[in-house]
Amino acid sequence: MLSLQAAVDEVAARSGFSGVVRVDRAGTTELSAAYGLADRAHGLPVTVDTRLATASATKGLTALTVMSLVERGALGLGTTARSLLGHDLPLVADDVTVEHLLAHRSGIGDYLDEEVHADVCDYVMPVPVHELDTTESYLRVLDGHPTAFPAGERFEYNNGGYVVLALLAERAAGTDFQTLVRTLVCEPAGMRDTAFLRSDELPGDAALGYLTADGARTNVLHLPVLGSGDGGVYSTAADFAVFWDSLLAGRIVAPDRVAEMLRPRSERPGPKSYGLGFHVDVDGDLPWLEGYDAGVSFASRHRTSTATTYTVISNWSDGAWPVLGVLDERLGR
Repeated sequence: MLSLQAAVDEVAARSGFSGVVRVDRAGTTELSAAYGLADRAHGLPVTVDTRLATASATKGLTALTVMSLVERGALGLGTTARSLLGHDLPLVADDVTVEHLLAHRSGIGDYLDEEVHADVCDYVMPVPVHELDTTESYLRVLDGHPTAFPAGERFEYNNGGYVVLALLAERAAGTDFQTLVRTLVCEPAGMRDTAFLRSDELPGDAALGYLTADGARTNVLHLPVLGSGDGGVYSTAADFAVFWDSLLAGRIVAPDRVAEMLRPRSERPGPKSYGLGFHVDVDGDLPWLEGYDAGVSFASRHRTSTATTYTVISNWSDGAWPVLGVLDERLGR
């Protein structure tokens, strides 16, 4: 049988993978490798230190930001969205709570319904993307979506719900959401290279996102220029190795809060469930974060029983999944 490194090299070459792969087990890094180009036009390679977009992995950081504010008394899981929204977003039902939103059980209408927009490379933003540069600016795209079902009735993945959470966090704390994520999550976790970055002024250590395995078309017109609660964070595989250790050690929020966030709440097809901001297996042994968007594919999993973390980040839409499949098979998902 091929070694883990050789197996990853083989599938990376065969699939045209571009991005970073990292495996850590019990505090030891067993694999850290970079492939492909961060900037195709200029031939700049991805390195293990390159920052790449993480799409919906941001939701886990949003959930932790909210839970940190719960610990500080600025919010409660039972706080209603309406109590902070005031007259904004009038179609959000009066009984929708922070907990409903965290668990994707709010029933609110979604501004970015992934069942409707099946092709990840569709142009889906209903306003010019450069206008979405603050959380408050998302109000115009969040508004006007009727309730889909009563709060608490069932699980239904909802991007807009996490932007609403970011808005509630801002209003409760009096601080912009990007700063809240940095100070309440990234700094205590030791995630030094993780941040919201504007797509139109990426720094030199950040990768551009591409729509296909080859070609030069980027995702700059597909996503908000600055992300919020449902996506937009850039990070490294090394930072996500640090993240899982910090999360489970209680350095971001207290261990009892972490346990509540990772408790399976909503069963889904297969051995999958969802907690508060995190995907989890129904046995509770494998929490993970995942992101998929135009020019972005990301997964980071942590098997608690073996203290094994593996992270795959790619800067094209479908790049991560073949490599992730090999890691799942080898590392016992």
